Amino acid sequence: MDTRSELQATVDAMVHGAKGLLAADESGPTIAKRFDRIGVASNEESRRAWRNLLLSTPGLAEFISGVILYEETLGQRADDGTPLPELAARQGIVPGIKVDKGKLALAHAPGDEITEGLDGLAKRLAGYRQQGARFAKWRAVYNVSDRLPGRLAIRANAEALARYAAICQEAGIVPIVEPEVLMDGAHTMARCAEVTEAVLHEVFDALQQHAVVFEHMLLKPSMVLPGKDAGQAAPAEVAAQTLKVLRRTVPAAVPGIFFLSGGQTPAEATANLDAMNRLGPLPWRLSFSYGRALQEPPLLAWRGEPANAALAQRALLQRSRLNAMACLGQYEAAMENAAA
Repeated sequence: MDTRSELQATVDAMVHGAKGLLAADESGPTIAKRFDRIGVASNEESRRAWRNLLLSTPGLAEFISGVILYEETLGQRADDGTPLPELAARQGIVPGIKVDKGKLALAHAPGDEITEGLDGLAKRLAGYRQQGARFAKWRAVYNVSDRLPGRLAIRANAEALARYAAICQEAGIVPIVEPEVLMDGAHTMARCAEVTEAVLHEVFDALQQHAVVFEHMLLKPSMVLPGKDAGQAAPAEVAAQTLKVLRRTVPAAVPGIFFLSGGQTPAEATANLDAMNRLGPLPWRLSFSYGRALQEPPLLAWRGEPANAALAQRALLQRSRLNAMACLGQYEAAMENAAA
């Protein structure tokens, strides 16, 4: 199979039906914070046990088409000795890998950040492919205030995202492009929309300049939301403002938009996705690529106890099912029927 055919096959497997992605690519410090909440020490074995629990959930592939893994997880094995990427693939879930190396302060741009990890990326991708990864993810972050992000940060992160995506496609790996406009702060929804539109315009301009094939990539954006300290917006408003920005900026050739949850509660992230899918028809498939919004309920059920594994897996399956319903615009109606 040639590279383009391989990329198309991966995209087709990921953008399939009412399914989304499970983001299980938390860095060491991030997963340590989540484990702290349930009183579990973060070490290689506890992280392996948790991710084994997630990937071995019976029936998960009915609602999840792909999983984003952390580099450590690619080399870990399930309880029966199966490599964890293979465990996912056996379920019909496409394994992927986070490839960026995190963020750092952007020089000469106070308050702005840039993502690093381009050095040696092509060589790393070759190794990840051998371990079973078929897609990758790179996250850029944008802090928001009256003056942030600056023009330099918008341009520099777009360039990095585009270079990453081009390298991935050349290696036969589908790139997920993740520009996250952060919720932190007291900015208005209008300011978030303004920043998101500017960011996405710059990202797709850079992607085009680097000859990235839009049909063979996926977008993982944040929703248009007010800052955490500015109150909460209704799902209908989030949907209208987010789709307004996406229609202005994202080419119809992009097959799928998989939203990040970005600090929303599990219920908020699902309700907002549902509201967007009730405003169709749209040129792209709108789905989810949630980390905390999928993992928080099963994590609270598990609490590091092997005896709680089945309970935790049921919680993961339930949240995945609800988000699959949101992909069809059927979540709100189902919740109303359940409450009646």
